[in-house]
Amino acid sequence: MAGVYVVAEHRDGAFRKVTLEAASAAKKIADELGSEVTAVVLASGMADACAELGKYGVSKVLYADDAAFAQYTTDAYANALAELLKDADVVVFGASMQGKDLAGRLAAKLDTSVAVDCTALAVEGGKVKATRPIYAGKVYADIVINAKPQMVTLRPNVFDVVEVGGQAAVETISAAAGDIKTKVVDTVKDAGGKIDLTEALVIISGGRGMKDGANFEILETLAGQLNGAVGASRSAVDAGWRPHRDQVGQTGKVVTPNLYIACGISGAIQHLAGMGSSKVIVAINKDADAPIFQKADFCVVADLFDVVPAFTEEVKKLG
Repeated sequence: MAGVYVVAEHRDGAFRKVTLEAASAAKKIADELGSEVTAVVLASGMADACAELGKYGVSKVLYADDAAFAQYTTDAYANALAELLKDADVVVFGASMQGKDLAGRLAAKLDTSVAVDCTALAVEGGKVKATRPIYAGKVYADIVINAKPQMVTLRPNVFDVVEVGGQAAVETISAAAGDIKTKVVDTVKDAGGKIDLTEALVIISGGRGMKDGANFEILETLAGQLNGAVGASRSAVDAGWRPHRDQVGQTGKVVTPNLYIACGISGAIQHLAGMGSSKVIVAINKDADAPIFQKADFCVVADLFDVVPAFTEEVKKLG
């Protein structure tokens, strides 16, 4: 089936923000191609939620309800999607951990290519042109995939979620999970309902300048006031102060929040690769020559242990 497709990602019975961003971006591409957007939902017990994707430009939802899809496994999802999407023109994923894992496996099965972590999409000559960062974000490359389907993953928080109203038509289908070599035996969730770094609009990150893991509490307090998330540089993670899931950078998570506050982070190129596309960057560091200041929009040359608590108190006053 030709057309533009979005592979929907969900968690705890709800679609993730990256899926809504992907649907909105796919709608724009489909309009330029004279096509429509179809979402593919592999899940269990999510029939009622599927029609809501119509609000974000999806005309039709192909819904496969199977216990094998209740928890994500690469085998089950890739096997099912390879059959469903073999004739698609364009396939869009969110560039989440799941999206990047699945897109690569599916591209191999369909003998095509995937442009990952894209920050812009356009249509030229009837094909999708994807823009993505390379060389740790120093250069942006325009990529056109000549094979079909053209596959792209979209960097979270870069593409706007656009509501166009309406309900999507939902078609229940059968999809074969095939030979599954892995299974989910348990899921361990973060306590406290923390915001995922890749979806956070505000991130406060700490580096070596935090001096100790216990000092991240002041960042947690500020993040709580700003409804944000706490990240860390690799040096802080390597020191055992924060878990790897909090690491921002080339070997961690790539984030694009509206506001990124770097506390005690020098600004190595590997860290900049993970947060350099943030909309507003504030850097707090005692070293006036720290490389992070070359990237920051607002620079505070001061002790973070003086600045962060004072800033937190001012935020509290705003209610």
